Amino acid sequence: MKYLIIGLGNFGGVLAEQLTALGHEVVGVDLHGLQAERYKEKLATTYVLDATDYMALSVLPLNSVDIVIVAIGENFGASVKVVSLLKKRKVKHIYARAVDDVHKAVLEAFSLTRILTPEKDAAIALVQLLELDADVEPFAVDDNNYVFKFSIPSKLVGYKISELSIEKEFHIRIISLIRGKRTTNAIGISRIEKTSDAAYTQDYVLTADDGLVCYGLYSDFISFWKSVK
Repeated sequence: MKYLIIGLGNFGGVLAEQLTALGHEVVGVDLHGLQAERYKEKLATTYVLDATDYMALSVLPLNSVDIVIVAIGENFGASVKVVSLLKKRKVKHIYARAVDDVHKAVLEAFSLTRILTPEKDAAIALVQLLELDADVEPFAVDDNNYVFKFSIPSKLVGYKISELSIEKEFHIRIISLIRGKRTTNAIGISRIEKTSDAAYTQDYVLTADDGLVCYGLYSDFISFWKSVK
């Protein structure tokens, strides 16, 4: 895919580098020459221009890229103005970075393809790491509901699934059982093979090699996790 990233600061620059490393064509834009020069050899093309200038935008290949990403964050006014001008130029797919809830609320008025909240997402990820401190993989469905994949805590080993009462006590729905089976490879090394089983029986006895995939409120999952740590 081809991306155009406006703003090559810490967020925009890393984003541009990572997308390029994945084989995508990236065009970078920044108001400051030093920032653009920094990525000149790393990206397909870089431009030094003021993206808040409607006429300046005319030199950019806005209609030949798949997605335009407005990575400007700290300059609230510039971010909103650039998004407004891109909409005026009828750019179809616009992603924009929001640094706080007010910024996000204003951007939502433009009906963008996606609003990015990297600072908030990073903070949430850190809290999850500190709070869960275990083999847990969370996936956000929305601001409140998550899908969690996790290894069976030691306190639950030996229990039948029917005895967990996760749904009744914590309002968390079990989507799938991850069965762990110990096997030996060709050279005799023990390993665990994991398979997903959505048709598990309620009398299945959980082992330390198993896991569960559940769905529910983030707060309910935290309450459940604290009860079994």
